[in-house]
Amino acid sequence: MRSMLSICILFLFFSCEETQKEKKSPQKTFSTVEITPIFNDSVSIRAIAITPENNLVYGGNNTTIGHYNAKTNQHTNLLKGKVPDSLNVSFRAVAHVNNTTFGISIVNPALLYKISKDGKVELVYKETHDKVFYDAIAFWNAKEGIAMGDPTDDCISIIITRDGGNTWRKVSCEELPKAKEGEAAFAASNTNIAIVGDETWIATGGKASRILYSADKGNTWTVFETPIVQGIETTGMYSIDFYDANNGFAIGGDYSKADIKEANKIRTSDGGKTWQLVAENQHPGYRSCVQYVPNSDAKALVAVGFKGIDYSNDAGNTWKHLSDEGFYTLKFINDSTAYAAGKNRIAKLLFQ
Repeated sequence: MRSMLSICILFLFFSCEETQKEKKSPQKTFSTVEITPIFNDSVSIRAIAITPENNLVYGGNNTTIGHYNAKTNQHTNLLKGKVPDSLNVSFRAVAHVNNTTFGISIVNPALLYKISKDGKVELVYKETHDKVFYDAIAFWNAKEGIAMGDPTDDCISIIITRDGGNTWRKVSCEELPKAKEGEAAFAASNTNIAIVGDETWIATGGKASRILYSADKGNTWTVFETPIVQGIETTGMYSIDFYDANNGFAIGGDYSKADIKEANKIRTSDGGKTWQLVAENQHPGYRSCVQYVPNSDAKALVAVGFKGIDYSNDAGNTWKHLSDEGFYTLKFINDSTAYAAGKNRIAKLLFQ
């Protein structure tokens, strides 16, 4: 009886296991991308963020922090009439959290605006320095957020809010790893910062290209080396994304030599402590943004740049070129649809 009972239990176990395997949805693979323009104007856009309603906020030149309503197909410049027309600043970093939009401008002075749901615009941070240049912004939660930029002293610039964006504090260089000579970052796609839970990864670039890492929402920091191409001002990581706390991917290269494919794609499986080159000397070359496809078990990635759109379904080992249409940045709405933005344009992308 005991042996028969054991056989029955084993049979039920493996039957359930097989049933679970059968129920697991197969991973989608893409072979084409359908590109639908939703915005054409004289605004260069390098920063986008998705709202909970699957609308879009974006940052561009000509003092533009825009909002796109997908249902009405309407665009609104949230700063229009709220700041002087003569300001003429560019935004390459935007975020949306808790019905509030944030945008920080490049060059001197750095201006960080908070825009409430009712349209109220507040200047919540200003930094004046000859070297100031902010590259990316992201939030851990509704109260806590972070923006990063080029060094003004001997460390990467990092500012943090703990009160929903009302006030921001610049982190002292005494609390951060010292920057190497020529180490900065690229305001290419607002994807220099990756966040999973409390963990944060920041990609630097230039003469040195490393990972700044915090396990505790920016309270403490360490730094990891990478094998990506570096050594001159135009080289290094331009974009980073993490699928979960272990699996991450970064892409870049040299935008001044965009066809070069050497050492421009790297991957980690241990939370960023170590990185490996992948698809070495293989397509694509320089790209300004990379994002994991949702629900892909860290296998599917899409990269965009001014040379086109590329896709990998094997964690970045091999890539398929989907389109020559150029974009600077990309954000997924779901596992087959994304928004992408670039020079004078925004489009909705449907991957099939």
